[in-house]
Amino acid sequence: MTDLSGAKAAIEAARRVVGIAVTKLATSGSVDDDQVVAYDVAHSAAAVETGRAMLAYGERGDIEARLTCAYVADAVCEIAAKLFGRQAAWGAAASDLGETVEFVSTYRDPAFLASIGMESGPRHLDPDFELVQDTFRRFADEKIRPIAEHIHRANDDIPEELISDLAEMGAFGLSIPEEYGGYSMGGESEYIGMVVATEELARGSLGVGGSLITRPEILTRALLAGGTEEQKQAWLPRLASAEVMNAVAVTEPDYGSDVANIKATATRTADGAGWLINGVKTWCTFGARGDVLMLLARTDPDRSLAHRGLSMFIVPKPRGDGHGFDLVQDAGSGGGDGAPGGGKMEGRPIDTIGYRGMHSYEIAFDDWWVAAENQIGLDGGLGRGFYFQMAGFENGRLQTAARAIGVMQAAYEDARQYALDRVVFGRPIAEYQLTLVKLARMAFLIQAARQFAYEVARKMAGGEGQLEASMVKAYVCKAAEWVTREAMQVHGGFGYAEEYAVSRYFVDARVLSIFEGADETLCLKVIARQLVARTKT
Repeated sequence: MTDLSGAKAAIEAARRVVGIAVTKLATSGSVDDDQVVAYDVAHSAAAVETGRAMLAYGERGDIEARLTCAYVADAVCEIAAKLFGRQAAWGAAASDLGETVEFVSTYRDPAFLASIGMESGPRHLDPDFELVQDTFRRFADEKIRPIAEHIHRANDDIPEELISDLAEMGAFGLSIPEEYGGYSMGGESEYIGMVVATEELARGSLGVGGSLITRPEILTRALLAGGTEEQKQAWLPRLASAEVMNAVAVTEPDYGSDVANIKATATRTADGAGWLINGVKTWCTFGARGDVLMLLARTDPDRSLAHRGLSMFIVPKPRGDGHGFDLVQDAGSGGGDGAPGGGKMEGRPIDTIGYRGMHSYEIAFDDWWVAAENQIGLDGGLGRGFYFQMAGFENGRLQTAARAIGVMQAAYEDARQYALDRVVFGRPIAEYQLTLVKLARMAFLIQAARQFAYEVARKMAGGEGQLEASMVKAYVCKAAEWVTREAMQVHGGFGYAEEYAVSRYFVDARVLSIFEGADETLCLKVIARQLVARTKT
């Protein structure tokens, strides 16, 4: 019989060890002074919270219980490995995990893991969310997968037909309230629905499907947080229908996650009719195709104000293609009267090893004029752009976790099928223990990530879960690298060939720990700091 009580005890033991380490960080210095330990503790805390989310899942049935125990044993083993040799830095002893040894030994046993090697477990979604899953999975299978490989290899643009089809399904209005032409009714339905839809689209392709609905949501949440009623009425219905597609222009070449120090400026024109944007933004995904850019710029020249001197703008622009663009404004352009003309915007595509289709750009602005009414919040929004950006990215980390789950699911499905089909030394490789154990770890990592994402979505629907959203993003995106790598390995030499999609999953997964908060920054500046802060309150 599967030992769920043992799983609970093991997770609690791991949680106590992480708590000891957090207390040591809080009392012995700072997170920045002990970065290596703080990083490991942050990931360990995320693993513990993922395990706690799995405990309820384990109570739903036999395979659920076996996957839960396998995950918990694996997570505790990894935490022990981080602790071993650094006990003094953690403030904990290896014996603090001693009570878990028998449980971990039982559920890390190769024979046990091989027994669940072909089992991935049900998701246990409510019927409404099952309908969302089925709808978006069918769309991904019929519309995205047939073109995903071509777009990846040719570094091509996403077809307009695909965008139109997603718009007809309401995909771009999932987070937009009904009164503004969207489909959101708030609560769990909004957050869990977004997680489910994002996973299925990313299962089709991260670059072609999984990220398309992210950008409209970021601008939507920024507008809902700080936009005037007129701005909401003007932009949200057009975002919901995909009449307007947006990109996000926040990151700068010298300041990645350090947003408070950005240099791009917005200077009000003498007549007050608009602003002139100057500076450079980078990693602006979908920057060519986007009809508007959600742009963060410094409106107060006093740099000592840091993030308090930043404001947010909706910057209209003509559409371009994946090869870059060089735009010059005519007088009177830019969304209002009084544009001086001559403003320039130049977009240079950044070639990447994966995550293709949407394309990323470095965009330079030279006196690019934007109408005054396109500054989010108008006078009430001056200096509040950083907070609007944070609101915009509120769900971004959870969504990125969902994208990672979709990529992992695709990799796992392909690896499992290949293992069944591939015969080596007279037997399908799915019959070999090593293959089965690899598949088992893929399965329980994916299911644990999924169940934690659902829990975080519920928390966020209740106005909580910001720390947990960072945790799920950090943990799941690292897991995606392992899952996709091992899926390639199961394919052997064909895993290295572009004719198999698994090679795309691997290079796509690599970006997940970089965008929406680089893993190191997320662990040190967000997770570890918040954990330490909680011990001091």
